[in-house]
Amino acid sequence: MALLPILEFPDPRLRTQAVAVDPARITDSAFQQLIDDMFETMYAAPGIGLAASQVDVHQRFMVIDVSEENDRPLVFINPVITAHDGEQVYQEGCLSVPGIFADVTRANTITVHAIGRDGKLFEMQADGVLAVCIQHEMDHLLGKLFVDYLSPLKREMVRKKLAKARRNAA
Repeated sequence: MALLPILEFPDPRLRTQAVAVDPARITDSAFQQLIDDMFETMYAAPGIGLAASQVDVHQRFMVIDVSEENDRPLVFINPVITAHDGEQVYQEGCLSVPGIFADVTRANTITVHAIGRDGKLFEMQADGVLAVCIQHEMDHLLGKLFVDYLSPLKREMVRKKLAKARRNAA
């Protein structure tokens, strides 16, 4: 397995819309290895979700594990939210926007259809942090970041803070 580089805001590649994964590819060893590498990268970061777009692979899939023990890995390939209900405000962070957290309003309960790692279609209802994480990662597949929910002024402040952190780390 390998750790993959995570793109960071404001990298323009994060704005690329992902294309659907060919279902015939899902069981290929190279695709399965990419899934393993994404989990390893997400756990090492550490994070609870990672969209393929964040590692410069612009295909519609994501990996998620919101468990404290990192023992409930979920894979969503070509996901579609088919229903949503209610509203919740959650303080979100993002591996592509390191060290920044902000309140974002999302649906409280969602129903998502996707293909699993085994190549089989499934439907899942999610609420709470899992629902937030699914919606957040699906935004990445559309080229959207959680900072897009912030005001232009706050978004610019985030960009400047990250640029300063990069300069100081160099």
